[in-house]
Amino acid sequence: MAYKYANNQEALLAKVKGKTGKISDKTHEEHLKLYTGYVNKSNAILELIEKLGTPDPADAAVANQIYSTVRNYKVDLTFALGGLKNHELYFSILGGDGKVSGKVAELIDRDFGSFENYKKDLKATGIAARGWAWTGIDAQTGKLFNYIGDAQNTYPIWGVTPILGLDVYEHAYYADFYTARAGYIDEFLNHVDWTAVNALLPKA
Repeated sequence: MAYKYANNQEALLAKVKGKTGKISDKTHEEHLKLYTGYVNKSNAILELIEKLGTPDPADAAVANQIYSTVRNYKVDLTFALGGLKNHELYFSILGGDGKVSGKVAELIDRDFGSFENYKKDLKATGIAARGWAWTGIDAQTGKLFNYIGDAQNTYPIWGVTPILGLDVYEHAYYADFYTARAGYIDEFLNHVDWTAVNALLPKA
C-alpha cells in the first residue's frame, strides 16, 4: 500500500495563528489551502505509482526522457512533495519572537560573522529567489548557507538539511504587503521561532 502523507493543516495554522504580526492569519489560512493541495496531489501520485507496479524500461510509453508515464509521475511527485515539505518547514519555524538563540546562534556567528549579516544574506537571497530561500547545513562542511529556490522542486542539494524555509511566492505576502517583498521578509524574520529552528539541526 502506498505511503499516505498526513494533512497537518490545522496544527500548522495553530502554530502561527496570532503570532506573526503583519503577516495575517487570513494569509496563513489561504496559504495552507495550497499546502493541502500539495498533500493531496502527493498522495494521489504515489497511488498511481503503486498501481503502475514495476515499470518496463523497454516500453517507450512507460520510460522515456521526452514524455512517458514514469517521467510524468516522478517529476510531478518532486513538485508536489516538495511543496508539502517546504510548507511544513515554513510554518513549523514561524510563530516565535525572532530572537536567535542556542546552537544555531553560534553557527550563524561562525558562518556569517553576525546575526545582522545572516539576516541581510537571507533577505538578499529571498529577494533574488523566484519561490523559496532556505537556510541549510551541509553535512560535508558543517556550515550554514542560504540556498535559493525557484520552484517547489528546485534546487535542493544532496546532503544539506534545511532548518529554515522562507516562502517568497507572492501568495505568501501579497495580501498583506502587496509587492513589498523586502518588508515581508523583515516581518518574517521578526517572528521566526528559533527554538524550532534549533530542533531541526542534525544531531551530533
